[in-house]
Amino acid sequence: MARKALGPRLTPAKAKNLLGVAKVVGPVLIPVLAPFAAKAAGLVSDRYDHYRARRLGVGVEDLTKYTGKGARLHARIAGFAQALDELRAKDADYVTETESRLVKLAAAVRAAERMPTPRRKAAHRAVGADLDVLENELLRRLGVS
Repeated sequence: MARKALGPRLTPAKAKNLLGVAKVVGPVLIPVLAPFAAKAAGLVSDRYDHYRARRLGVGVEDLTKYTGKGARLHARIAGFAQALDELRAKDADYVTETESRLVKLAAAVRAAERMPTPRRKAAHRAVGADLDVLENELLRRLGVS
């Protein structure tokens, strides 16, 4: 209550004085603080890249391969293709058939990038559902489920 009686905390005269101080101190502090700010920005960028890579399930070095709205689906398709390599010796026919299906799914995801949002989301849901079925079959053939 006592502060309200004293008036506003920042008056035009105080603001003018602060600007004067900033004009004098600013050029001295900027060269000192700039390296710290640059290092902090780099750290934030690195953390964000690790976060995105973890969400996609890929390594940070592979992050640039999976961009756009369909990045998650592209990463799933690539991971699925790698898992098929383990089954190639046992069931080559299944692997060949599934790889051709994965090529079509990847093309559908790429085509969906240029679609309007509702159609793109519907296409991504359809591809995701198809991948779920393929992954369940792969797990069954690998003896996991």
